[in-house]
Formats: sequence, structure tokens, C-alpha cells
Amino acid sequence: MDPTDHLFRHEAGRMVAALTRIFGVHNLALAEDVVQDAFCRALETWKYRGIPENPAGWLMKTAKNRAMDVIRRERNVRTFSPDLGDLLSSEWTLAPAVAEAFEAHSIQDDELRMMFSCCHPRLPDTAQVALILNVCCGFSVKEIASAFLVSNSAMEKRIERAKGVFVKSERLFQLDGAEDFSERLSSVQQAIYLLFNEGYHGASAISSIRTDFCFEALRLGELLLRHRLASTPSSYALNALMCLNAARLPGRVDQCGHLTALGEQDRSLWDRRLITLGLSYLEESAAGTQLSPFHLEAGIASVHARAKRIEDTNWGEIVSLYELLLSVQDSPIVELNRAIAISQLEGSERGLQEIRAIADRERLMSYPFYFAALGELEVKSGRPEQAAAQFESAVGLARNAAEREFLSRRLVECRKSISCRNTV
Repeated sequence: MDPTDHLFRHEAGRMVAALTRIFGVHNLALAEDVVQDAFCRALETWKYRGIPENPAGWLMKTAKNRAMDVIRRERNVRTFSPDLGDLLSSEWTLAPAVAEAFEAHSIQDDELRMMFSCCHPRLPDTAQVALILNVCCGFSVKEIASAFLVSNSAMEKRIERAKGVFVKSERLFQLDGAEDFSERLSSVQQAIYLLFNEGYHGASAISSIRTDFCFEALRLGELLLRHRLASTPSSYALNALMCLNAARLPGRVDQCGHLTALGEQDRSLWDRRLITLGLSYLEESAAGTQLSPFHLEAGIASVHARAKRIEDTNWGEIVSLYELLLSVQDSPIVELNRAIAISQLEGSERGLQEIRAIADRERLMSYPFYFAALGELEVKSGRPEQAAAQFESAVGLARNAAEREFLSRRLVECRKSISCRNTV
């Protein structure tokens, strides 16, 4: 990714949040236009003058000046933020009001309010995530459509409908004293979690790993911890989970960009800083009596993070945590992961029994790693023909080139094993 692309994406959400506070939620499109204009001016200017020493500051200053120009030109024909009221109508108060909105502490608060506003109860989960990706993180419709395996036009319509709900709000969500704060917080946490998962092992046709999605989720998760009401035990558990999983990203692909299975990863590549931070957050999450799915998933991730080798993994603890997770969040994916952990603890045949006992197995029939798990256990049980059949099914369901290459390698290995055995 071009460095300026990364910069623009990182700053886009912050700028839109500040401008939406100034212009009002009903003028979201205007805020987005001003941000786009600032980016275009940057590209034109930096092409000749070079990137400035503080490019983020340059962008913010440009957006701030552009905002004042828009208000001066349109304040007689357009209404702006009800929060700022008459402050925008006088030259004496306009500049100070806009400058205050662009202060770091104000932007941080407005970003959080934007996330809560995007997670409107009337919007389905996928629409909430798509809106956060587009408005708060600066991802294009094309990128989001690819991540969720829908057409550009379908995603564009979904985002436009979500924005329609957003702009009907009178103002950005008020974090203090709101009756539905806890409900919205849960939705925001879930949206951030889905964003991280989409980057970590999502269905994107572009790549099986989108580190930009993962680190945007980490950034948004950190915003929750900086607010006194949002920094709940479940928010700490969510951040612990994301840090511990993100720490393994450097080991998930080899030098050629190929996916690497957990047992084959070079753990010296894992990010020790993120592991330490994740374990610290996990300790913080233990305050109070709340036990969320994030707590249990973070606990599982911590067991993996503490093991120096795959052989050192405490699979008994992982199985116990998955069983607790099933009691609060029953899903076939969780059951599949529990079965895989049981196979590590009690052998491949036992693991196969557990997979066959999953109640809603039909919901896994489009998931390539369901068949991959069956294939791996058939290999360990000494049945390469059956394993090859499972890997063939997995390859047919692969969602991107990286997954296809990874699963095809396992299929080729099985076929080689069959060929060698037949030759003997």
C-alpha cells in the first residue's frame, strides 16, 4: 500500500468525525466531500513540494480552513450543527469553534460518538460494520464489497441505506447519560470484533489476511478504553483478544506470502509487544463479574500466546474454555474449534467423532476449513484417500487465492502419500 494511501485512510475517519460535529449529521455528505477535497489538494501540492514534515497536521489544517470557507459561503442557505448553534454565525466565534472541534481530545470524542451513531439499533450488524468501515475508517465501497463477497452495487446500496438512517439523527450520539448506551456499546464492540475477524481470516476475494482491517479494529478498540463509560471489562477483553491474535499475524504467512498453519508457524516472529499488551488487557478485563464471549476467546488466545511451541500448548485448558464459550455462545464454528482442540488432546479419531456430532453441521458446508479440518484428521488417522476427498471439497470452497494455494498444497501432499503407498 502506498504510504499516502495509509495516511489518508488513517486520517479520513478523524476528519469526517470533526467535520460532522461542525456541519451536523444531516450534512454527512458535505463532511465527506470536504475530506475528499483535502486529500485531492494534498496529492496535487505534495506532488510538486514533497510530503510535509507533519502530513496529518497539513491535512487537518486544510480541512479546517475548507470548513470555515464552506460555512461562510453557505450559512445563509444551509443549517449546520445544532450543538454549535450561533457560534458558527459570527466571525468572532467561527474560527475558535472550528479550531476547538479539531483539537485532538475533541476528535477522539467525536470518533467514538461517530461509531456509536453508526451502530443504530435499526441497522443490521453487517450494515453497522459496513458504515463504520466506510465513514470511520475510510475504506472504499469496492474494498468493503470484496470483504463481504457482494457486488459493488449491492454494497453501495447497503451503505447508502445505512447513511440514510444515520443522517436522520438530530446529532451525534451522546455518550453521557444515554439510555441505550449499554446496548449501543455492545453493538460497537461486536462491529469492531467483526471488522478484526474480517481482516484476520475473512472471506475477502483480495486476500485471506487484511492487516489494515485488523489494525483499524485495534485503533477503534483503543478508543473505547479511553472513555470512562466505554472502558468496561468486556471492552478490555475485546482488546485483549485482538492484541493476542494480531500478535500472530507476522507468522501467518511465510516469506512467499503463503498461509501457514498454526503448528508450522515460526513463533519467534510473533509480536511480543502485542502479546504483553494483550495479556495486560486480559488481566484488566477480570474486574467485576461479567464473563463475555470476548473473555473466553481472549483466554483461548492467551493459551496459544504463552506456548513457546505447539507441543507446549495446554489443550485441556483450551477445551475447557471452548466448553464455557459454547454455554454462552453456541455456534457450529465454536463446536468445530472445540473438536479440533479435543483431537489435539485425545487423538484424531476422537476429534472426528466430535465433528460428526456437531448438531448444525449443514451450516458449515460452505466453510472451507470445515473440510480442511476433516482432511487433517483423516491424514493423522492414516487415511490419505479420505483426506484427499475432504481437501478437494475445501479447495472448491476457497474464497481467495491464498486459501486455495494453502488447501491445494495439502491436497497434493495427500495425493503424493497415496501414490507412494500404491507404488510400494
